[in-house]
Amino acid sequence: MAGNKDYFGWDYVVSIICAIIPVTSWIFGFVTRFQEGKIAAGIVRIFLGWNIVWIVDLVMMIVNKAIWRLIDA
Repeated sequence: MAGNKDYFGWDYVVSIICAIIPVTSWIFGFVTRFQEGKIAAGIVRIFLGWNIVWIVDLVMMIVNKAIWRLIDA
């Protein structure tokens, strides 16, 4: 999914700014996964999205322009 606009289809610059802020990254991360229909991934992000997932999301957003999609279910 590299190259896709993440966080609600917003521009890359806006998405990267949101990814830098831990609270918005956490909220937008699980909301994005729920919108994609990935319920299990959304639930995992609710409980684990505020720690290591946030750091990985930030790196992935910079490198791949998309949040980390470990679970595709």
